[in-house]
Amino acid sequence: MGGASSQLERDIGNEFPLNEHYYGLINFGNTCYCNSVLQALFYCRPFRDKVLRYPLEKPRKETLLYCLHDLFSSITSQKKKTGVFAPKKFISRLRKENENYNNFLQQDAHEFLNFLLNTVADLLRSEEADDGTTEKPTWVQEIFEGIITNETRCLTCETVSCKDEPFLDLSVDIEQNTSLNHCLRSFSSTETLMGAQKYFCEACCSKQEAQKRMRIKKQPKILALHLKRFKYIENDNRYKKLTYRVVFPLELRLFITSENANNPECLYSLISVVVHCGNGPNKGHYICAVKSHDFWLIFDDDVVEKVDEKSIEDFFGNENPRNSNGLEVGYILFYEAMENDTALHPYSAPPHPPPPSRATPSNSVPSRTSNSVPSRSGPSHSVASNSLAS
Repeated sequence: MGGASSQLERDIGNEFPLNEHYYGLINFGNTCYCNSVLQALFYCRPFRDKVLRYPLEKPRKETLLYCLHDLFSSITSQKKKTGVFAPKKFISRLRKENENYNNFLQQDAHEFLNFLLNTVADLLRSEEADDGTTEKPTWVQEIFEGIITNETRCLTCETVSCKDEPFLDLSVDIEQNTSLNHCLRSFSSTETLMGAQKYFCEACCSKQEAQKRMRIKKQPKILALHLKRFKYIENDNRYKKLTYRVVFPLELRLFITSENANNPECLYSLISVVVHCGNGPNKGHYICAVKSHDFWLIFDDDVVEKVDEKSIEDFFGNENPRNSNGLEVGYILFYEAMENDTALHPYSAPPHPPPPSRATPSNSVPSRTSNSVPSRSGPSHSVASNSLAS
């Protein structure tokens, strides 16, 4: 389990939080994608607290969630404040659960995050079913789930239809030399459906030109944003890494909420960044930057360092894509709703229609959340499970 990292303790000094631990994780051969996400989730306190309280007793079958609980508990129960831990049991269970991870190939951190959160939610849901408990949102959904509403306005009769869709994270297209807020506005911008893309309007009983946009109706407690850094180049039949400079703030307020959003003024604070290092999707490495209490740390597998807050700007990306520098770029951003801001409550606002008349009611949100919501321009170009960093 490794000895204490005395240098890290000296760097933190009197700031060292009571009952906190900072442990690196051993890489078992291209498992940095896993280590970086695990560190981000460990220092996401709402998630960590729920995992530590699970289960009341050891389950009959060893599950991925139980192994995650065992890993988190092992770290928090260490006598030494810093050191290195081997997540051997978790990695072993992961490889048994999903054959895509039962190898030493390079994997994608975003795909792993989705797999882990959905697997945990499914396990919790199945346990509730075994106990005869009425189906309700799991604590994974309570922490990470938001609701996107798709608004489509017929340009002939002005009828607006709304369809709600849950998400655990948002995948956002990026552009060169821009900001996260700009990318989010593009995500929610209005798209005109015309020609072969015409919308079938139930009020008109025919296909009509329409305008479509996506807005956030329910903001999650933890907002996970996936920056689409890997673009498929059809002519080359391969993925290309986009090292575009995208400035993401330490505090974020969303301006793409619907009129009946649960808390449109909610302010988010950046708590962690999963960073992809390297010049292409077929080779590279993942690290994680974490804000713990009032300072930042970099977790690079078994190495943990304290860094200045300004160092986070190094992960914005490259101003000049032809320059080989700036290859360490933010890939997954985790924002937490600030406690001193207006509290996030479950959606209970009265049904306000969008500005046009004759809006149809929104569909109910399904209880099963399986994937992140893609960007408005199409599905997320996820890199194949054997094509990303170690």
